[in-house]
Amino acid sequence: MRVHVLGICGTFMGGIAAIAKEAGHDVSGADQNVYPPMSTQLRDLGISLVQGYDAEIDRSVDHVVVGNALSRGKPVVEALLDSGRAYYSGPQWLSEHVLRDRWVLAVSGTHGKTTTTSMLAWILEYAGLKPGFLVGGVPSNFGISARLGESPYFVVEADEYDTAFFDKRSKFVHYRPRTLIVNNIEYDHADIFADVDAILWQFHQLLRTVPRSGLIVANAVDANIDRLLSRGVWTPLTRFSARDRGAQWWGNYDSVGERSRVSVVKEGVAVGSATVPLLGVHNLENALAAIAAAGHVGVAPDVALAALAQFKGVKRRLELRGTFGGIALYEDFAHHPTAIATTLAGLKSRAGAKRIVAVMEPRSNTMRMGVHGDALAQSFAVADRVFVLGGSTLGWDPADTLAAVGSRLVVTTDVDALLKGLLAELAAGDQVVLMSNGSFQGLPALLQGELEKRHAAS
Repeated sequence: MRVHVLGICGTFMGGIAAIAKEAGHDVSGADQNVYPPMSTQLRDLGISLVQGYDAEIDRSVDHVVVGNALSRGKPVVEALLDSGRAYYSGPQWLSEHVLRDRWVLAVSGTHGKTTTTSMLAWILEYAGLKPGFLVGGVPSNFGISARLGESPYFVVEADEYDTAFFDKRSKFVHYRPRTLIVNNIEYDHADIFADVDAILWQFHQLLRTVPRSGLIVANAVDANIDRLLSRGVWTPLTRFSARDRGAQWWGNYDSVGERSRVSVVKEGVAVGSATVPLLGVHNLENALAAIAAAGHVGVAPDVALAALAQFKGVKRRLELRGTFGGIALYEDFAHHPTAIATTLAGLKSRAGAKRIVAVMEPRSNTMRMGVHGDALAQSFAVADRVFVLGGSTLGWDPADTLAAVGSRLVVTTDVDALLKGLLAELAAGDQVVLMSNGSFQGLPALLQGELEKRHAAS
């Protein structure tokens, strides 16, 4: 079968392409911006890529798979519709050609999806189950974001964002999971959801697809999840928490550091402990969710903990790029106030008295709209210094919105000025975290290069 993917260089669509190729299909694709590392990974797999959407799609293509970045009005979309040929969304194609007849373990929620999906896939791999997976990032234990797998099990990051220009349901309704994790629910994606009730409606449709022989693994301390469950549950339910000892799965940090000691309790009985590379309550809860979900397919908690002891994290999830002249440089994907706050709290637990320098690019659609307002200022509570990249694309003024940050705040409107400001004051011992859900206009590599040169010259 010939499969052509429009929007192929996004993490999700690139994962679809890689899985299709592994399944034996002839795969090609196009994107407005064909760029590394995804373009390199795909070409290494033998997938042909086209820059832009001007080239006509070959008539020999059997399936055209359309990414949700493409919308009505784009010439390639209008030509596709005029042609009358078959087309699919990425989630639909995945569901019909990969997930059918497989045991799907789906990880949903506003925060922690990528990390929890990566943890769960690694636990199953460590246990010898050879799962397939599709993750919205690159788990360091695997070095790839997607694979077909060699067993009935498939772990998928279940995103609530809409599916395609022709399908405004959330992606996750296509996956039909047997095991479902719901990490948390907050208001996000203001470009497509009017309020949190609209998000809850989509999650309710997801819960309706989980069979009575399945399992829902849900955070025990989340008011929106409680509201969701009150609308109806037809599947066995287990709850997890690092804050509520009454949850079926409960965990605690015995010690915190570069490697933290954690203990896990199930229904009041200690089931194991391990030294793991985890920081922050949010990561402990991610781990508890993954352990509980793995248990549904027969992986014992002690095996899951042993796997997590070897978990290497996910690219750009508080990923240490290196330490240069005593300055630790981290990169993180955080783009929501809760994610920013938990990222900084996790770093603070490691850094102790060292100075935390938070550097943020408000890039997501929701961030650019200025929806989060006061909550964003509060998310920087533990940061000693806060740099924000503003600009004309924002619908708000960072200096005004973040005024509560006070003298800790620096706002610049271009990346060169931001780089110059950072270099002027960073000193040995500083813990710097760059937060963006995009490339941050190349700042991570630029700052690292300058710090390396400065350290070499000292």
